[in-house]
Amino acid sequence: MKRLSWETKLGIFLIISSIVIYSVKELIVHDPKNTISYLFNAIGFLPINVLLVTLVLNKLLTVRSKRERLEKMNMVIGTFFSDTGTRLLTTLSDYDPRLEKICSELIVTDEWDENEFARVDEKLKSYDYSVDISMINLESLSDFLSEKRSFLLRLLENPNLLEHESFTELLQAVFHLTEELERRENLSALPETDYAHLSGDIKRVYGLLAHQWLDYMKYLKKNYPYMFSLAMRTNPFDETASPVVKG
Repeated sequence: MKRLSWETKLGIFLIISSIVIYSVKELIVHDPKNTISYLFNAIGFLPINVLLVTLVLNKLLTVRSKRERLEKMNMVIGTFFSDTGTRLLTTLSDYDPRLEKICSELIVTDEWDENEFARVDEKLKSYDYSVDISMINLESLSDFLSEKRSFLLRLLENPNLLEHESFTELLQAVFHLTEELERRENLSALPETDYAHLSGDIKRVYGLLAHQWLDYMKYLKKNYPYMFSLAMRTNPFDETASPVVKG
């Protein structure tokens, strides 16, 4: 015979406790009509009680659980940008021939509010994230991404990211670019068609990375001002950015 689960044991204990309480009440009060009346009143309220617990309490637990998952997701995203994302975005934006068109829009400051983040995010959707691949040191980029391969794989395996589709898509794009670069023996002697293919992979990473960076900056400003301060001082779109705090 299987051992009873703790839920079953708890149910049996509560039922027995209820029977004992009503029995003691009957022995002391000697008023079965009142006991029966109270019992029916309690049973009549039970569906409402279940409704309140199911809807209200479950809603509160769901909100709390969602908040905790969101916090964990943003911790993972923060780790990505600290270790890989910011440097990668700096490298790609440096070789963006049209960067001046959006550069000033991405200098995030303390004065930014929800509306400003939304406005810039909307503008980024129509931006052409082109990168001059002829200016990029593909060997150096490949070495950097290969060095981060195990880190990226661990991020992809993180269950907290299952509900964050945009960041998961970014990780997959970065990992795909890593594989594309690693598979080529000589990145300095490729046909133009292959350079065009790699340029498309880089463009995909660049666009997804820029959007995710802006979302992360918004999160930091709202929740972690001290981390936001460093992020502003190391802005990958600001050529004058410096982590040094100046007067």
